[in-house]
Amino acid sequence: MIFQLLLGSVIVVLTILVEAVFIIAGVQALRKLSHWLERSYRLQKAVACLAAVTTWLMAAHTIAVWIWAAVFMELGAFDALEPAVYFSVVTFTTLGFGDVILGPEWRLLGGIAAANGLLIFAMSAAFLVEFISRMLKMERLE
Repeated sequence: MIFQLLLGSVIVVLTILVEAVFIIAGVQALRKLSHWLERSYRLQKAVACLAAVTTWLMAAHTIAVWIWAAVFMELGAFDALEPAVYFSVVTFTTLGFGDVILGPEWRLLGGIAAANGLLIFAMSAAFLVEFISRMLKMERLE
C-alpha cells in the first residue's frame, strides 16, 4: 500500500508538472498573439485561438494518460498496451466503465489516477475559463 501511495504521488506530481508546462507555454503564446487579436477582433480569430488552446491542453492530457499507461505496463498490471491505455483513459476521465480493472495488488493506483485526472481537468478548465473571459473582454472593447 505504501509503495502505491508513493508511486501514485510521484506520478501525480509529474503529470501536474506536464500540465503546468503546457499552460505556461500556452500563456506565453497567447501573450505574443494578444496584439494580433486586439488589433482587429474577429470571431474567426477567437474560434481559431480557442480551438488551438483546447487542442494544446488535450495534448497535455494525452501525455498524462500515456504516463499512467506506461507505469501500469512497467508494473505488469496489464499484459498488453491497449488495455493499459484504455484503463488509463477511462480512469483518468473518471468514466470508469469497469470492463477493464486493475488486480487487487494495484487497485489503489486506479483511485489515484482518477483523482489525478480530476485535478488536471480542473487546471485546464480554469485556464479555458480565463482565456474565454479575456476573449470576451476584447470583443467588448471593439
